Amino acid sequence: MKALNQLKTFQRILQEYPGDTPLGKFLPGFYRQNKQMGSTDRRVAGRLIYNYFRLGNALRELVDEQRLIVAEFLCNTQTNSFLQHFKPEWAGCADLPITKKIEMVQHAYPEFKLTDVFPWIGQVSPSIDKDAFLASFFTQPDLFIRIRKGFETHVKAELTNAGITFKDEGNNCLSMPNGTRLENIFPSTQNWYEVQDASSQQTAQLFKPNKWDAWWDACAASGGKSLLLHEQEPNLKLVVSDIRESILNNLDERFQRSGLTKYQKKQLDLTANIDPELANYAFDGIILDAPCSGSGTWGRTPEMIAQFSKGKIEFFNRLQSDIVRNVVKYLKPGKPLIYITCSAFKAENEDVVKMLSEQLGLEVEHQGVIKGYEHKADTMFAARLIKPV
Repeated sequence: MKALNQLKTFQRILQEYPGDTPLGKFLPGFYRQNKQMGSTDRRVAGRLIYNYFRLGNALRELVDEQRLIVAEFLCNTQTNSFLQHFKPEWAGCADLPITKKIEMVQHAYPEFKLTDVFPWIGQVSPSIDKDAFLASFFTQPDLFIRIRKGFETHVKAELTNAGITFKDEGNNCLSMPNGTRLENIFPSTQNWYEVQDASSQQTAQLFKPNKWDAWWDACAASGGKSLLLHEQEPNLKLVVSDIRESILNNLDERFQRSGLTKYQKKQLDLTANIDPELANYAFDGIILDAPCSGSGTWGRTPEMIAQFSKGKIEFFNRLQSDIVRNVVKYLKPGKPLIYITCSAFKAENEDVVKMLSEQLGLEVEHQGVIKGYEHKADTMFAARLIKPV
């Protein structure tokens, strides 16, 4: 009976879900409208709908209930009442390696193709292990935090006291199960850590700022890269910009909590002429966390697979190329551009770097995929390029 009710709730969510909204924004509203759902009901409902979308475009010809059963089997490492009810012969195999479970699904459904999970696998950066990347969609990525210097002992003690299982990833990075309610452990007045994906934290290795440098975080969003930069060198002249005013307002609050108080903020459309705002600026370093498909983060937002089309890859390549041409004009000769995406696609990664090298003359000092799919993290790309003197 419990499993049948869970299925009915899943079907209601799928029916009401508009498809062009992140699940993370839709589900809280659904729960508010269905106050009879307890915390366990919400947790199970969230698991089912997210796992359903983790199948990507695979087995689209099956009815939703059958696709959900396959997804539950592939995505869970422990048996549960849902699988036990609808597919008891699979329930006891939940702890098998993912490769074995994929074989079992292919035996039951010969039409199942792993490449249908992420249909654009042929477009990814060449260094990505395609099979491992595809299989990673069946695993929920971890939650990662970056501990501020000096608070390592405090954070670990609080997590231990709260009974939270965590892993020290090195460089003040901790991982823990996704969904960990940190706000129930740490008061909002404490500023001991930042929530930030492990791969995003790794991009800081390319920054290498010097004291009193002038840096520009060109697509600052919530300011995560600026905070990494500030952690490395607090004595900088920093400019942050974004096209979205609301994002910049949120950034102010985050910066203040972290003690980053000296910076300039500009609302800029980097595809337009920005000389009126930046004509007198020349930077010792620019961070361009470029707008992108976000395909390296779809392990967290698998519903995005159903909303994506191949043509968007070329759209983002053109957008990134236009933006980077605008941005590089304000970089001093001999200084670094840090180009970052959270995309897995070659067109957004290596192809843009190739354009920077061949057409604008920038020297590629480093480039590479940050293979988050191997570590339950986001997959990203980062490059450090030097403007010719």
